[in-house]
Amino acid sequence: MAEPESTVINTDVKQKDPSEALVIAVTTRAIFNLEEEHQLYLEKGKEEYVRHQQANQDKPLPPGTAFAFIQAAQYVNKMILESNPAEKGLFDILVLSNNSPEGGVRIINSAKHYGLEISKFCFVSDEDSTQYLKSHRVKLFLSADRTDVCNALRRGVSAALVFQQEVQAPSTPLRVAFDGDAVLFSDETDQVFQEQGLEGAMQYERAMEAVPIGEGPMKAFAMHLGKIRKKFSQEESPIRTYLVTARSGRDMGIRAIKTLREWGLAIDEAFFMDGAPKGPILAQIQPHIFFDDGLHNIQGAQDVGVPSAWVPSCC
Repeated sequence: MAEPESTVINTDVKQKDPSEALVIAVTTRAIFNLEEEHQLYLEKGKEEYVRHQQANQDKPLPPGTAFAFIQAAQYVNKMILESNPAEKGLFDILVLSNNSPEGGVRIINSAKHYGLEISKFCFVSDEDSTQYLKSHRVKLFLSADRTDVCNALRRGVSAALVFQQEVQAPSTPLRVAFDGDAVLFSDETDQVFQEQGLEGAMQYERAMEAVPIGEGPMKAFAMHLGKIRKKFSQEESPIRTYLVTARSGRDMGIRAIKTLREWGLAIDEAFFMDGAPKGPILAQIQPHIFFDDGLHNIQGAQDVGVPSAWVPSCC
């Protein structure tokens, strides 16, 4: 497997062992707000974009949607190392960019300006940069490009699409919220619902109650997150996880809970919304990131200022 055209190792940051760490790859447009620059790229082309970035290389980019999530992961690392300086099971963040290294100086300077512990900056000339995710042992990929996300999901990497939004950085601990069906779990029950309606889906769930639900695209990431969470007692954990699902607790909640137990995945709080809007409960939780496969739920989260990532099921 070829390496990215140029990988810049951040010597200011202690390098992690990718075989032990939870590696998260974010694109530049996911971690920083590059909407104006991206528009320039689309309208005037790559050369003008690079020229603009070079002229502004000492001007820090504003934070993007995934910025607070990465900051909170960094806080977890700090807590882990305070209790065990030799611990290798840490978050490892790398930035993936389709730009040339010349245009990437501003990205590196912005990360340093904010004190972000980015281990590597990978500048990739290939059209499909996701081909490098597996070689870097990436467990979660966040991008503002739908094609990138679909390619990553096809490669078996947990991935989601972030939409640029104004984000108020929530305080620590790291809070991550997941939808259930087609996100943590497979979409098998969703498919029954589409074909047979709510009554059919409830009957299916009752018949399958003892059988764990299939794995969804975010299950692998959630399991790695849970592994880091287990380093702490529940009271002292700097990580909080939530299930916010459209399922009803009475009719369709039992199988979901049994599945999580079967996987050994501890969730701090589970909310069975029974089809109600998720926005109000997300506003209470204030997660650093919320994963959902429904664009209406993503919009509802954005409306209350919650950083959201769409897990497309229709790639």
